[in-house]
Amino acid sequence: IRRSLHRLRSRSAPPSTSSQRSNLLPEDHFIEEHYRVDPASHVVLPGVIKYDSDWARDSHDFFNLIALVPVCVLNGMNWNWDMLLASFSFSSSGGDQKHGQLSMSDSIAASWTGEWFDMFFQITALYFIVDLIWVSVVPSCVKSPATIIQHHFATLLYIAIPYLHPFLRWLMGACMSVEVNTWFLIARRVFNKQGLPPWVLNLPTGVSIRVKLISILFYSTWIGIRCVIYPVIWTKLFSMWKVYSVEVGTKLNVLAIAVPLHTIFCALNFKWTWDLLMSKIRYWRKGGKGGRKIDKGL
Repeated sequence: IRRSLHRLRSRSAPPSTSSQRSNLLPEDHFIEEHYRVDPASHVVLPGVIKYDSDWARDSHDFFNLIALVPVCVLNGMNWNWDMLLASFSFSSSGGDQKHGQLSMSDSIAASWTGEWFDMFFQITALYFIVDLIWVSVVPSCVKSPATIIQHHFATLLYIAIPYLHPFLRWLMGACMSVEVNTWFLIARRVFNKQGLPPWVLNLPTGVSIRVKLISILFYSTWIGIRCVIYPVIWTKLFSMWKVYSVEVGTKLNVLAIAVPLHTIFCALNFKWTWDLLMSKIRYWRKGGKGGRKIDKGL
């Protein structure tokens, strides 16, 4: 009788969360961590995910919000901002390299001072090591622990290159600028657990300003860093690799490691951007009909 009852309960039980998630397209796995995604149509729905209380996830989020601040601040202290902002203004105005003006990629490298590099490297490496251990010990704090672990291993390998080769230290600073966007990505979740759509007009004033400001800064840093600065870094790295290969007499040098690693990061950034854009387009084409409600996220 007990076995029969067990079989009946198994048949009548609702499908598990993992089986529902398996219905999502492979490219939706990153998007579903931070956006409301309809499992049937695979479109991104308006607003953000509504999060239930989860101590493991919440404590990890707050750790990241706190730990990333010194990483970003120390990174900023290593740059000549007058030169950096001047180069961005010049490039955006359609200037060229006449009259001694540097290109954007050259200006990024030239704007690096490295005055606080040692502390910047130590704090950054410590952050990734601690977060790597945290996710390994408490995998439930994130939705995709294997992806986070692989990312952190790749990042630790990548930042070891400029540490061992000082002429590439600007590369670490430029690449780690993406952590500013990561901070807003996490803040977008932490400071809006109710899942309120940022552009709803009838929100309380304080809440409206907070969610709108975070959303604007998140998307602007996403486009500016992931879609602009990272490809610019790639062009600089590739040109440096060709010159450096002639200098050392072989194409198999340290930049031959840096270029493929940075290519992977650029490809991921463009893939995630494309996935998000296409999901939004699919939603708009359906006339804003979202489908089922998503209540649980990263």
